[in-house]
Amino acid sequence: MSKAGLKGMGILVVTLMALVYEAKASTGILLPMLITADIIAVIYYRRSVRWDYLWRFLPWMVTGVIVGAIVGKEMPEEIFKKGMAAIILISVVIMFAWERYDKSNIPDTWWFAGSMGFAAGFTTMIGNLAGAFSNIFFLASRIPKVEFIGTAAWLFFFINIFKLPFHIWSWKTIDSNTLAIDLTLIPGIFIGFYIGLKVVDKFKEHQFRKFILVMTAIGALVMMTR
Repeated sequence: MSKAGLKGMGILVVTLMALVYEAKASTGILLPMLITADIIAVIYYRRSVRWDYLWRFLPWMVTGVIVGAIVGKEMPEEIFKKGMAAIILISVVIMFAWERYDKSNIPDTWWFAGSMGFAAGFTTMIGNLAGAFSNIFFLASRIPKVEFIGTAAWLFFFINIFKLPFHIWSWKTIDSNTLAIDLTLIPGIFIGFYIGLKVVDKFKEHQFRKFILVMTAIGALVMMTR
């Protein structure tokens, strides 16, 4: 549903997965699911992409992923979990603040794209949590909603494929056991994407997003105290 355009749901999925599994392990379990959803999204939005904005953002994001992979490799589970929960809470605060911010004041400069891209890359490697930072960049670009969703879909398809080797050979968070879990969950991705397309324009998005963010914040606080 998140990949279909329902903002805010992605961060809730990350939080729930981290609560069910160990925080670091959950990032590897979730990645093949995200790639499956990315493939559906890029097929559906294949003609709604702004390649100029994507290539402007992608190199910075790749740099952030590499730094995140190095930092996170030897990080103890307890610290990883606390760091992941902290990133979730920061993302929630950013999203809430974003509702009230005058978006006409957002800078559209290389340093802004670079800082948001690096932050998005680092947080997507640590916890699949790039949404808050990438959304700010795309909203700063002021491209139409469909192009926003389509460009973001292609961006995350590329970046999630790039993350795969780190999870398989460096972090070792993807193996035959995690793929077996993914196989049981992937049918829900197709159902969720279809439902998301049907309801994305019917929800009162402002109220729905607030509800999702509140639930996510509660989940992150639970993660910190467990």
